[in-house]
Amino acid sequence: MFLKYKLLNTPLYIWIAFLLSSLIFILFPQIDLSFSSLFYDNGFYLKGSLYEKFFYKSVPIVVATLALFSIILFFYNTLQKKNILGVDKKTIIYIILVLALAPGLIVNTTLKENWGRARPGEIVAFGGDKEFTPAFVLSNQGGNSFSSGHGSAAFSVLGFALLARSRKKLWISLALMYGVAVSFARIIAGGHFLSDNITSFFIVYITTYALYGYFFKDDICES
Repeated sequence: MFLKYKLLNTPLYIWIAFLLSSLIFILFPQIDLSFSSLFYDNGFYLKGSLYEKFFYKSVPIVVATLALFSIILFFYNTLQKKNILGVDKKTIIYIILVLALAPGLIVNTTLKENWGRARPGEIVAFGGDKEFTPAFVLSNQGGNSFSSGHGSAAFSVLGFALLARSRKKLWISLALMYGVAVSFARIIAGGHFLSDNITSFFIVYITTYALYGYFFKDDICES
Protein backbone atom coordinates (compact mmCIF):
# COMPACT_ATOMS: atom_id res chain seq x y z
CA MET A 1 0.00 0.00 0.00
CA PHE A 2 1.05 3.60 -0.62
CA LEU A 3 0.69 4.50 3.07
CA LYS A 4 3.20 1.79 4.00
CA TYR A 5 5.90 3.48 1.92
CA LYS A 6 8.74 4.48 4.25
CA LEU A 7 10.54 7.78 4.50
CA LEU A 8 13.59 7.64 6.82
CA ASN A 9 12.47 4.14 7.79
CA THR A 10 9.17 5.57 9.05
CA PRO A 11 5.86 4.61 7.38
CA LEU A 12 4.21 7.40 5.44
CA TYR A 13 1.07 7.16 7.58
CA ILE A 14 3.11 8.24 10.62
CA TRP A 15 4.31 11.35 8.79
CA ILE A 16 0.74 12.10 7.69
CA ALA A 17 -0.57 11.57 11.23
CA PHE A 18 2.06 13.98 12.56
CA LEU A 19 1.10 16.61 9.99
CA LEU A 20 -2.64 16.22 10.59
CA SER A 21 -2.34 16.29 14.37
CA SER A 22 -0.18 19.40 14.16
CA LEU A 23 -2.73 21.15 11.94
CA ILE A 24 -5.57 20.17 14.27
CA PHE A 25 -3.83 21.66 17.31
CA ILE A 26 -2.99 24.83 15.38
CA LEU A 27 -6.50 25.30 13.98
CA PHE A 28 -8.35 24.15 17.10
CA PRO A 29 -6.15 25.14 20.05
CA GLN A 30 -9.12 24.89 22.41
CA ILE A 31 -8.61 21.12 22.36
CA ASP A 32 -5.62 21.59 24.64
CA LEU A 33 -7.59 23.74 27.04
CA SER A 34 -10.59 21.41 27.05
CA PHE A 35 -8.49 18.31 27.70
CA SER A 36 -6.50 19.88 30.52
CA SER A 37 -9.68 21.26 32.08
CA LEU A 38 -10.86 17.67 32.67
CA PHE A 39 -8.25 17.45 35.43
CA TYR A 40 -8.64 20.93 36.89
CA ASP A 41 -10.90 22.01 39.75
CA ASN A 42 -9.34 24.89 41.66
CA GLY A 43 -6.07 23.19 40.90
CA PHE A 44 -4.90 20.10 39.08
CA TYR A 45 -6.35 17.70 41.61
CA LEU A 46 -4.37 14.64 40.48
CA LYS A 47 -1.02 16.37 40.86
CA GLY A 48 0.87 14.61 43.61
CA SER A 49 -1.19 11.43 43.26
CA LEU A 50 0.60 8.09 43.45
CA TYR A 51 0.17 7.56 39.71
CA GLU A 52 1.51 11.00 38.80
CA LYS A 53 4.51 10.87 41.13
CA PHE A 54 5.41 7.30 40.17
CA PHE A 55 5.55 7.89 36.42
CA TYR A 56 7.09 11.35 36.73
CA LYS A 57 9.95 10.10 38.90
CA SER A 58 10.35 6.83 36.98
CA VAL A 59 11.63 8.40 33.76
CA PRO A 60 15.25 9.20 34.72
CA ILE A 61 15.51 5.89 36.57
CA VAL A 62 14.19 3.78 33.68
CA VAL A 63 16.23 5.54 30.99
CA ALA A 64 19.44 5.61 33.05
CA THR A 65 19.07 1.94 34.02
CA LEU A 66 18.60 0.81 30.41
CA ALA A 67 21.51 2.96 29.21
CA LEU A 68 23.82 1.81 32.03
CA PHE A 69 22.89 -1.84 31.49
CA SER A 70 23.69 -1.50 27.79
CA ILE A 71 27.08 0.09 28.50
CA ILE A 72 28.01 -2.57 31.07
CA LEU A 73 26.98 -5.32 28.67
CA PHE A 74 29.01 -3.70 25.89
CA PHE A 75 32.19 -3.72 27.97
CA TYR A 76 31.52 -7.27 29.13
CA ASN A 77 31.04 -8.46 25.55
CA THR A 78 34.18 -6.63 24.47
CA LEU A 79 36.39 -8.00 27.24
CA GLN A 80 34.99 -11.51 27.14
CA LYS A 81 34.69 -11.53 23.33
CA LYS A 82 31.04 -12.49 23.56
CA ASN A 83 27.88 -11.26 21.88
CA ILE A 84 25.20 -11.30 24.57
CA LEU A 85 22.08 -9.57 23.24
CA GLY A 86 24.19 -8.25 20.36
CA VAL A 87 25.33 -5.16 22.27
CA ASP A 88 28.37 -3.99 20.32
CA LYS A 89 29.96 -0.66 19.44
CA LYS A 90 27.35 0.07 16.78
CA THR A 91 24.53 -0.59 19.24
CA ILE A 92 26.03 1.72 21.86
CA ILE A 93 26.41 4.56 19.35
CA TYR A 94 22.80 4.02 18.29
CA ILE A 95 21.58 4.17 21.91
CA ILE A 96 23.57 7.34 22.60
CA LEU A 97 22.08 9.03 19.55
CA VAL A 98 18.53 7.86 20.37
CA LEU A 99 18.79 9.52 23.78
CA ALA A 100 20.76 12.57 22.64
CA LEU A 101 19.00 13.64 19.44
CA ALA A 102 15.24 13.55 19.98
CA PRO A 103 14.81 14.02 23.77
CA GLY A 104 18.03 15.96 24.18
CA LEU A 105 18.78 18.17 21.19
CA ILE A 106 15.39 18.52 19.48
CA VAL A 107 12.93 18.60 22.39
CA ASN A 108 14.79 19.92 25.43
CA THR A 109 17.50 22.09 23.90
CA THR A 110 15.77 23.45 20.79
CA LEU A 111 12.05 23.50 21.55
CA LYS A 112 11.62 23.75 25.33
CA GLU A 113 14.37 26.30 25.79
CA ASN A 114 13.29 28.58 22.96
CA TRP A 115 9.54 28.19 22.28
CA GLY A 116 8.34 30.03 25.38
CA ARG A 117 4.96 28.31 25.70
CA ALA A 118 3.57 28.51 29.23
CA ARG A 119 2.60 25.31 30.98
CA PRO A 120 -1.10 24.64 31.74
CA GLY A 121 -0.58 25.35 35.44
CA GLU A 122 0.93 28.73 34.58
CA ILE A 123 -1.86 30.17 32.44
CA VAL A 124 -4.78 32.36 33.55
CA ALA A 125 -7.39 29.72 32.67
CA PHE A 126 -5.90 27.42 35.30
CA GLY A 127 -5.09 29.88 38.06
CA GLY A 128 -1.80 31.23 36.70
CA ASP A 129 -0.80 34.62 35.37
CA LYS A 130 0.39 33.81 31.85
CA GLU A 131 -1.41 33.71 28.52
CA PHE A 132 -2.30 30.53 26.66
CA THR A 133 -0.65 30.10 23.27
CA PRO A 134 -1.36 27.31 20.76
CA ALA A 135 1.14 24.59 19.95
CA PHE A 136 3.70 25.41 17.23
CA VAL A 137 3.23 29.14 17.88
CA LEU A 138 6.26 30.93 19.31
CA SER A 139 5.50 32.70 22.56
CA ASN A 140 7.09 35.28 24.83
CA GLN A 141 5.64 33.71 27.98
CA GLY A 142 9.00 32.31 29.03
CA GLY A 143 7.55 28.85 29.63
CA ASN A 144 8.94 25.40 28.95
CA SER A 145 5.80 23.56 27.95
CA PHE A 146 6.42 22.85 24.27
CA SER A 147 7.19 20.10 23.85
CA SER A 148 7.25 17.55 26.67
CA GLY A 149 10.70 16.62 27.95
CA HIS A 150 9.52 13.80 30.20
CA GLY A 151 7.26 12.53 27.43
CA SER A 152 10.10 12.47 24.91
CA ALA A 153 12.45 10.73 27.35
CA ALA A 154 9.81 8.10 28.12
CA PHE A 155 9.08 7.46 24.45
CA SER A 156 12.82 7.09 23.80
CA VAL A 157 12.55 3.68 25.49
CA LEU A 158 11.25 2.70 22.06
CA GLY A 159 14.87 2.77 20.89
CA PHE A 160 15.72 -0.06 23.27
CA ALA A 161 12.59 -2.01 22.32
CA LEU A 162 13.61 -2.01 18.66
CA LEU A 163 16.77 -3.91 19.62
CA ALA A 164 14.77 -6.87 20.94
CA ARG A 165 15.57 -10.10 19.15
CA SER A 166 12.32 -11.81 20.03
CA ARG A 167 8.79 -10.59 20.74
CA LYS A 168 9.79 -7.23 19.28
CA LYS A 169 6.18 -6.12 18.74
CA LEU A 170 5.43 -6.80 22.40
CA TRP A 171 8.40 -4.75 23.61
CA ILE A 172 7.55 -1.93 21.22
CA SER A 173 3.96 -1.91 22.50
CA LEU A 174 5.16 -1.82 26.12
CA ALA A 175 7.57 1.02 25.34
CA LEU A 176 4.81 3.06 23.72
CA MET A 177 2.43 2.31 26.59
CA TYR A 178 5.06 3.57 29.02
CA GLY A 179 5.42 6.76 27.01
CA VAL A 180 1.66 7.27 27.04
CA ALA A 181 1.49 6.65 30.80
CA VAL A 182 4.21 9.24 31.49
CA SER A 183 2.61 11.73 29.10
CA PHE A 184 -0.73 11.36 30.84
CA ALA A 185 0.96 11.90 34.20
CA ARG A 186 2.37 15.19 32.96
CA ILE A 187 -1.04 16.32 31.67
CA ILE A 188 -2.95 15.58 34.87
CA ALA A 189 -0.30 17.45 36.86
CA GLY A 190 -0.71 20.56 34.74
CA GLY A 191 2.85 20.23 33.49
CA HIS A 192 2.06 19.85 29.80
CA PHE A 193 -0.74 20.08 27.27
CA LEU A 194 -1.96 17.17 25.19
CA SER A 195 -0.27 18.66 22.10
CA ASP A 196 3.09 18.89 23.92
CA ASN A 197 3.12 15.15 24.48
CA ILE A 198 1.76 14.11 21.09
CA THR A 199 4.40 16.27 19.41
CA SER A 200 7.14 14.68 21.51
CA PHE A 201 5.85 11.24 20.58
CA PHE A 202 6.12 11.90 16.85
CA ILE A 203 9.53 13.55 17.14
CA VAL A 204 10.94 10.61 19.09
CA TYR A 205 9.21 7.96 16.97
CA ILE A 206 10.45 9.35 13.66
CA THR A 207 13.98 10.07 14.91
CA THR A 208 14.32 6.65 16.54
CA TYR A 209 13.12 4.72 13.52
CA ALA A 210 15.38 6.81 11.26
CA LEU A 211 18.40 5.98 13.43
CA TYR A 212 17.46 2.31 13.61
CA GLY A 213 17.11 2.18 9.84
CA TYR A 214 20.54 3.75 9.40
CA PHE A 215 22.41 1.55 11.88
CA PHE A 216 20.59 -1.73 11.34
CA LYS A 217 19.47 -1.59 7.71
CA ASP A 218 20.81 -5.11 7.14
CA ASP A 219 18.57 -6.48 9.91
CA ILE A 220 15.57 -4.69 8.37
CA CYS A 221 16.26 -6.18 4.94
CA GLU A 222 16.46 -9.67 6.42
CA SER A 223 13.21 -9.34 8.41
